[in-house]
Amino acid sequence: MPKEFKPQRLDVRAFAEEAAELSGSSTVGQHPRLVAETQGRDPDQPVTWRARGELRNARHHEPEVWLHLQAETVLALACQRCLEPVATPLSVDRSFRFVADEAAAEAQDDDSEEDLLALSAQFDLIALLEDELLMAVPLVPRHEVCPEPLPEVAAPAADPQQDGKPNPFAILGKLKQRG
Repeated sequence: MPKEFKPQRLDVRAFAEEAAELSGSSTVGQHPRLVAETQGRDPDQPVTWRARGELRNARHHEPEVWLHLQAETVLALACQRCLEPVATPLSVDRSFRFVADEAAAEAQDDDSEEDLLALSAQFDLIALLEDELLMAVPLVPRHEVCPEPLPEVAAPAADPQQDGKPNPFAILGKLKQRG
């Protein structure tokens, strides 16, 4: 009888030993940090995900525990040009190798090309899913072409004297010439 796995309390080693798969869907509104990124826009947008466990190098004394995670969603982020919402698709397709504990992860991290995580019998897969989606958010979300023309910005005055205020650097220049 196959073991039942829960994504919020996943026994990663058992999940990998069974070569098990989990999949699910939720909404953006069920992930508080994603809601914060969208400023509450479109909380009903679906988030779909799939996870697969595997043991690699199974013939070795201590096989490696791996988790492969795929996820997709679309976030309504603020365009950095016009500040209007822009539908931003996010996609995650990553593999993680699990090691005995945090100390082992730190020790191997510099020499390892793969992403390392500490092995846990109560691993929160949903938190990892949210972390990975957040890392996929672009630094500067924007429309290819903004829906509204951007307002024109007034050009700065060419001569600061036009404001009626003296230029502080001109005053410093005069003081320097005297001294």
